[in-house]
Amino acid sequence: MKISSPLNLDTLPKEPGVYQYFNLKGDIIYVGKAKNLKKRVSSYFTTQAQEHPKTRILLQHIVRVETIIVHNELEALLLENRLIKKYKPKYNIHLKDDKTYAYIFFSNSQVPTISSTRKTHLKGIYFGPYANSYLRIKLIDFCVKYFKLITPKTYSSKSHINFEIEKAPAKTLEEIDILWYQSQIKEAQYFLKYRNIPRLRRELTTQMLIFAKNLEFEKAKEYKELLEILNNIEEEEQKVDTLKEYNQDVVVFEQLLNKTTQVVMIHLTKGSILKKEEFILQEYHTVAEWLEKYYTSRFPPYELLIEENFASIEEIEELQESLYSLHQKKLHIVHPKKGEKRKLMELAYKNLEYRVKNKTILEQIQDALHLPKLPRVIECFDMSNLSYDYTVGGMVQFVDGIENKSGYRKFEIKSLHKKQDDFLAMKECVYRRYYGIKERKEDFPNLIIIDGGLGQLHMAQEALENVGGDAKNIPLISLAKQEEEIFTILSNISLKFDKNSEMMKFIRHIRNSVHNYVVSYNKKKREMRVKEEFE
Repeated sequence: MKISSPLNLDTLPKEPGVYQYFNLKGDIIYVGKAKNLKKRVSSYFTTQAQEHPKTRILLQHIVRVETIIVHNELEALLLENRLIKKYKPKYNIHLKDDKTYAYIFFSNSQVPTISSTRKTHLKGIYFGPYANSYLRIKLIDFCVKYFKLITPKTYSSKSHINFEIEKAPAKTLEEIDILWYQSQIKEAQYFLKYRNIPRLRRELTTQMLIFAKNLEFEKAKEYKELLEILNNIEEEEQKVDTLKEYNQDVVVFEQLLNKTTQVVMIHLTKGSILKKEEFILQEYHTVAEWLEKYYTSRFPPYELLIEENFASIEEIEELQESLYSLHQKKLHIVHPKKGEKRKLMELAYKNLEYRVKNKTILEQIQDALHLPKLPRVIECFDMSNLSYDYTVGGMVQFVDGIENKSGYRKFEIKSLHKKQDDFLAMKECVYRRYYGIKERKEDFPNLIIIDGGLGQLHMAQEALENVGGDAKNIPLISLAKQEEEIFTILSNISLKFDKNSEMMKFIRHIRNSVHNYVVSYNKKKREMRVKEEFE
């Protein structure tokens, strides 16, 4: 049976980027890259893709997808690799894209070697992957020539030729000075991490001039060749990633019609994108106030890229002074107008544009019903009866927009005493559910939906007030079947939305789920009663 998508595939961006799949607990379970995010994510839900058992296992656990838009496919590859290393998603071990890229590899031995490999199961240290093979070869070449590292092919039992032509640090592997060599390995790895090219260029130039001055032209030529390699590395590196010695945050924002502000923040570590975060600011929060609060609990980066209209000069100075007094570190605030930093801003704007245009169903519900929190956990109640003997209740639970069947609950009504009263039955179910949650000190849902009109709604509200504590503050609505209108406690006048909107379709889906669930339970109870009468 084909697994249908729990995601709204139509709203996914068509740009290159990275997608992250989340499970019910909110954990990242898979990270992938794509030239076209919509096309790639949609491909998982085709019949052909689901013929693979590992893919089917992955799909059974997906409840949410998040995307990060980047400039090109190469940036997507690098970001994918960084995210996999950071989060170690469960299914990336088993499910990999067909196309693989090579790494620079340091073997895990007393005298480590440096080499290029596409295998990732070997014990050692990896750098990469490198989509640019020319860059990878040049980097290894530089490490061998400048840091005097060895490769798996440096030594041979038949010849010492590499030592004789000064391509090996010792005549044999056993004669290498281990302490010296390990320090060279550390220097090479530091170079591969941060590419401190300006410093190395200065050192090489100085050495080249010294040898030339001393008429050691062969040595001077070697250093000139190393400089050429270094320049080639720098030129190629600009096509891959802009590496820096400091971290940056990029913040863009847009005020929405409901007076809230959508914020997108991209975090860069030494010039490489590592994370994207999204926030909704309430109308009484300015971006400057929010930034101060955000960085109060987090160590700020060296540099913040943001438009200059986010605050006045006085507010910016206050923000910087406040953070400096707290962290003893100055936050450099930059308003890019052109160049590389402006490109980073434009990339953040692409992500913001997608975010504003494509609000999730849960965000639409939050906005439409003015909820204080995103309704990640929604619980819905309904009653079913066939005379007073068969009144039962049911509750379904949806987490992050996906039904959570382990959270479903059945209620055999105990308070009616041979009466038929759906209002009292609803009150009993709601009270029992949330009194139990309060006693177990579990989290309350973010929204309760009652199948019915104002009568059922007010009974549910009475039940929550009887439970007391935080239960009284759980947002509560009811959905009346006839006109598909929504009632709230705040007013006797219903809220009417477009019946064909995605939000209303989703709310009706929840209501229909609980209706089918409770009717099925009622039917089962009646069948059991009939069976008992004939036994």
